[in-house]
Amino acid sequence: MKITKVDVLRAKPNERGWTPVLCRIYTDEGIYGDGEAALGYGGVSRSAFGMVQDCAARILGMNPLEHEVIWNHLYRNCFWGRNGGPLVFGGISAIDIALWDIKGKAYGVPVHELLGGKQRESLRAYASQIQFGWGPDYTPARSLEDYAREAKKAIDDGYDCVKADFFSYKEGEGRFTENEQAGLLSQAHMKLVEERIVVTREAIGPDNDIILENHCYTDAQSAVQMANMAKAYRMFYFEEPTTPHPELLSYVHRETGLPVASGERIFSRWQYEKFFKEQAIQIAQPDIGTSGGITEVKKICDMAFTHDVGIQIHICGSPIVTAASLQLECTLPNFVIHEQNVWSLAPSCRELAIHDYQPHGGKFLIPDLPGIGNEISEKAFAEGEVVTIK
Repeated sequence: MKITKVDVLRAKPNERGWTPVLCRIYTDEGIYGDGEAALGYGGVSRSAFGMVQDCAARILGMNPLEHEVIWNHLYRNCFWGRNGGPLVFGGISAIDIALWDIKGKAYGVPVHELLGGKQRESLRAYASQIQFGWGPDYTPARSLEDYAREAKKAIDDGYDCVKADFFSYKEGEGRFTENEQAGLLSQAHMKLVEERIVVTREAIGPDNDIILENHCYTDAQSAVQMANMAKAYRMFYFEEPTTPHPELLSYVHRETGLPVASGERIFSRWQYEKFFKEQAIQIAQPDIGTSGGITEVKKICDMAFTHDVGIQIHICGSPIVTAASLQLECTLPNFVIHEQNVWSLAPSCRELAIHDYQPHGGKFLIPDLPGIGNEISEKAFAEGEVVTIK
């Protein structure tokens, strides 16, 4: 079997400019596979679109079933691969996911069978980023009533865990600025964050979980301020408290006792190794769409297991990267919880693939179709920007 061409797709931007970057790899045996570079947000989708094209040009004529050979070829053949960042590893990710999809289809089995089998039949999921409003519409939470309402909506949908950033949007218009988020937090800001946490806890009750999201907004000391205040309200874990550096995250964990989660801005096993050795994170959050695909993230997860680090795959992409993530997550003995991002509820996201997988009762079932279990829709191809590499 040989790779004959690759379609690289930059999807139509949604209402907030979120623009997924996807690919489809074709073979001489008529089998194709789909993948994603999960960089449709954060201002780099055009760069990712080009990166996937560059990666695609390097694999024409190769055997798609040899995913390790192709992964190492891309990593070593690109000068920027060694210790690379999100663009290089995002490009490799898109190719790698599509290769696993092809392999599953070629052998007629879901990817989770190729990875060793399901450890569990369903995955606990949480409602992620409720500060954007839990539902298909973008309605940011600003008032205390907003936070309580959006948290309750997620619980009513069957989730028993929510994640919120309590220090992103102001009570009135706009977001907090970089200067307002820098340095030690003022008493006014601490009071606002605490009030938002309190109403969220009251809305979901004592038996459900809250993940404290921080998006690396603060420095390490102000993250400690926030976490020590939040501990009284029983946080499940503290996500991206500050810049993802092993010494800084170790400091936050040591000074607060809260489990620290990070990983969406850490790339490859080489970068993760020091975080594990220094016990800087208790929950690793690699993204299959930005950290080297299934091939690399499986190795990161196995490395985490040897350090008693749990796994919550980071997911903020289309249904393609969600399907690929489910295939890996269900095989992991150190799986913790699945991220159901609020953008997965938007019609503009759900229409990108032929299957609309969603959790039921806060649980995600695992697709058993051959490959990753989903495909890019014709609508996505028709409305997006496509470049064919052949």
